[in-house]
Amino acid sequence: MDFQRMPSHFASPYALRQAIRAGDFAANTSGQAPGFVQCNLAILPRDWAMDFLQFCQANPKPCPLVAVSDQPGNPLLAAAGEDVDIRTDLPRYRIWQNGALTEEVSDISAHWRDDLVTFLIGCSFSFEEALVADGLEIRNVSEGVNVPMYNTNLACTPAGRFHGNMVVSMRPFVPRDAIRMIQICSRFPSVHGAPVHFGDPQAIGINNIDTPDYGDAVTIKPDEVPVFTACGVTPQAAIMQAKPDFCITHSPGCMLVTDIPNSKLAIL
Repeated sequence: MDFQRMPSHFASPYALRQAIRAGDFAANTSGQAPGFVQCNLAILPRDWAMDFLQFCQANPKPCPLVAVSDQPGNPLLAAAGEDVDIRTDLPRYRIWQNGALTEEVSDISAHWRDDLVTFLIGCSFSFEEALVADGLEIRNVSEGVNVPMYNTNLACTPAGRFHGNMVVSMRPFVPRDAIRMIQICSRFPSVHGAPVHFGDPQAIGINNIDTPDYGDAVTIKPDEVPVFTACGVTPQAAIMQAKPDFCITHSPGCMLVTDIPNSKLAIL
């Protein structure tokens, strides 16, 4: 989908969430509220929740758990921040039925059920701040687009009813900066950690790097190599395989921005 390009940049996660809730912000969240953890989202019925939890535990690189709702049916996540309501505080959601995407919405209040369990999964947007602080250009941020994401042939570890291949996000760097990027990202295992691949996209099953499966294409300069990081869209690929009768996820690039400082997740 085409994301709304908006000039507003929010320093406060709370202010950003309030703007989203009011319908005043509908863009991808990369670069917003720097310094705070951004999360992918998966919401499943209680009878699917244990299988999904086991899938995340078996695949911590693409599915690093940040928080889980304290009880089924509770849309408020105090662990994520002040006045966080999972029904309204992401710019865009996806509704799934039997493994098929049925619609995208900006509010899931009408879809909420008493048996739903919420999972927050770490996002690579969180380590972008550390990369920028080190002087590295993040191409999706500098070009004002959503990060490019791709399906791969990298198999996840099956767990319960969930299985499938990893989804990755991509950021291009010159080789010297790619090495520095790997060093920095290794400090953030709770938001995907070190990249899973760099260089030849076809080696991980990506046939056309100019056509992402999710997000937007970015410029790759002749002297740059693509660097691929595990991506929190991976659960959506697993959901398409497992086919739960009902599920809600974030729309790729539209994260929950929490009040959790990125420094809390860094290994120094």
